[in-house]
Amino acid sequence: MTTTGRLAAIAFFIMFVASSQAGAESVLLVSSKDNTLYEDDFGNTSNGAGQYFFAGRTSQGLIRRGLIAFDLASSICAGSTIQSVTLTLHVSRARGPEVEVDVHSLLADWGEGASMGVGEEGMGAPAAPGDATWLHTFYDTDFWIQVGGDFSPTVSSSAAVSSPGFYTFDSTFDPQLLSDVQGWLDSPAVNFGWLVKVSDEFFPMSAKQFDTRENLDPTFQPALMVVYSPGC
Repeated sequence: MTTTGRLAAIAFFIMFVASSQAGAESVLLVSSKDNTLYEDDFGNTSNGAGQYFFAGRTSQGLIRRGLIAFDLASSICAGSTIQSVTLTLHVSRARGPEVEVDVHSLLADWGEGASMGVGEEGMGAPAAPGDATWLHTFYDTDFWIQVGGDFSPTVSSSAAVSSPGFYTFDSTFDPQLLSDVQGWLDSPAVNFGWLVKVSDEFFPMSAKQFDTRENLDPTFQPALMVVYSPGC
């Protein structure tokens, strides 16, 4: 689908959903921050300013996990009721077989620093101050309780990812996704976003490359569509 076609399709879908739910409004948000956790015993690797984040196991046997968050409070007033949520991610590179990619709500805040990987960014870059790493929530002073990120064991939503393209995580099929967003809107202090990981991280060569908010093509940036009944 062309860029123009995708934008038109999103706009039509928003209008359709909003019109089908009495009194509903909708907003399309781009991620407010995103990053990658690169498996690293020293916690020195990140990619806060990169165009990509990664999830899965590399050909070298190292795990990658993505981090992504959205600023709800600036666009949706407090007291609103969330009716539906759709998270859209674009995969720009996908070696290996089809794998299940899951999103889990994060349990701690984390950072997006100025680090930027070179080339395809798969190896990351030296972590910059404030970056999230395999060991740190904010490099190099604050730490995850569990290495590799603190996240809920409950899968909020999942998608089967194979080739490059757009993938959606939808609350119609995964109500936990809606529950996450409602909880973050009600309690903004615990809005830490989602961790994106391959379900079976021991599966060899399963790493997938996702586009971030820094990607040069705005249509590839992570997007969250929220339909809600205003509370103000």
